[in-house]
Amino acid sequence: MFSPLDLTQILQHGISKDSAERQQDIVNQNKINVNIIKPALKQDGLFLFGKQDINNIISGYSKKIAGQEIVKFVPASGAATRMFKDLFIALEELSGDEMFDNYTDAVSTFFENLPRFAFFDLLKERLMKKGLDIDKLLAEKKYQPVLLCLLTEQGLNYAKLPKGLLLFHRYVQHTRTALEEHLTEAAGYACGDDKVARLHFTVSPEHMDHFQLHCRQVVPLYEKQFGITYKIDFSTQHSSTDTIAFTKDNEPFRNRKGSLVFRPGGHGSLIENLNNIKADIVLIKNIDNVTLDKYKPDTIEYKKLLVSFLLSLREQVFACLNRFDKQSLSSEEIKKAEDFLRDKFFIRLEEGYDNLPLADKQVYLYRILDRPIRVCGMVQREEEPGGGPFWVKDSNGKLSLQIVETSEMDLSDLSQQANLETSEFFNPVDLACSVKNHRGEPFNLLDFVDYSRYFISEKSHEGKTLKAIENPGLWNGAMSDWLTVFIAVPLSTFTPVKTVNDLLRKEHVNS
Repeated sequence: MFSPLDLTQILQHGISKDSAERQQDIVNQNKINVNIIKPALKQDGLFLFGKQDINNIISGYSKKIAGQEIVKFVPASGAATRMFKDLFIALEELSGDEMFDNYTDAVSTFFENLPRFAFFDLLKERLMKKGLDIDKLLAEKKYQPVLLCLLTEQGLNYAKLPKGLLLFHRYVQHTRTALEEHLTEAAGYACGDDKVARLHFTVSPEHMDHFQLHCRQVVPLYEKQFGITYKIDFSTQHSSTDTIAFTKDNEPFRNRKGSLVFRPGGHGSLIENLNNIKADIVLIKNIDNVTLDKYKPDTIEYKKLLVSFLLSLREQVFACLNRFDKQSLSSEEIKKAEDFLRDKFFIRLEEGYDNLPLADKQVYLYRILDRPIRVCGMVQREEEPGGGPFWVKDSNGKLSLQIVETSEMDLSDLSQQANLETSEFFNPVDLACSVKNHRGEPFNLLDFVDYSRYFISEKSHEGKTLKAIENPGLWNGAMSDWLTVFIAVPLSTFTPVKTVNDLLRKEHVNS
């Protein structure tokens, strides 16, 4: 399907011939949906702890993380375009000094509450430099200059900037971007006895300079405030993780010049970036899931819970593996390992396991235990359309706990639809991960990806529809073969900003 010229373009993009042919095979095949058996519920795949249990688990947190290198990993690549979608539609309907009253509720809400947004004063200042008075414009309902100044390069250019650089919150004497809120949050749980808080942001190449400049401006302020040092790294999504676009007939999609079109491979591509971080513990959280200081205690407490529980599990896993390395275990010791896997990870041992000789059981258990570990916070589901924790059966009949997106489900299957409807928890992307083995060596995380869990979506290019392949999601197929634990966390720890009006919620507005 690929010409010699195509293959040259593919190789120059950093994609191997084998990978290109595998992508061709993917679009030629019918998508295999994830086979959900049932939702993960309390004590059947998910832990729900009471207040006293939480206090006991996180007790002595500073001592627990002493000597551990913890990195907070924050995907922050995307521009905020979708956050302002409704405002863009309104802007297209306006011209000059025209007044327009027939707005959607979302747009009306935005203008009625504009002074409450953290970016209002900056917007007012930019308009003033143009000789415009924002208060007068709002009173006269002349909104075009306001939107142009907010969204485009004529002013703040917010629609083209990444969310991490937008002003999210206003305090009495200052405002903060989403990135700054991640800095303040990290000081509460990701700073060990060396007084260093480490953060890693994945960003788009075109935004790298903006992020670095912003950090140079604000990091010294927070270092002084908290008496710590920040070590901040950035990476970009590798072009080799891009995917080839295809037509609806599964032919390679070409632009007007006849060249192949490549598309970003989705957040699952970031498994490569994560693989390059050699810390002991990695904490993953999206850039827009932040909140005001007064609501941070819950966030910090439950992040400590995830980390503490992870460290406890890791200690027990490593103890088992170290014993396995030294000697053959007795049937009693094998039984303890089996009980541990069942009680803490809800592991279901494969059919026929009980009939194996002790030596083979030890090999089998070793293989199960010698994997990266993740502890994932899950919030109560409240109409969210996205993924959650489920029991999944693979093509070999193996049951495992997985985070599954709705786009991976066959919702035309009534049993799959019923599993989604009876699920009680939602994935907020709140993970604590152990990425080294019991010998202190980093795992190669690419060895634990289920490459069959790709996504195919419809996109457009130059006015034509194309098929876009996305790599297995970072917390979905990319972590499919990890040891996985789900813990219930409160909704107060999940405060994402998907649309600009989300910034009007109480978690984002200091009244």
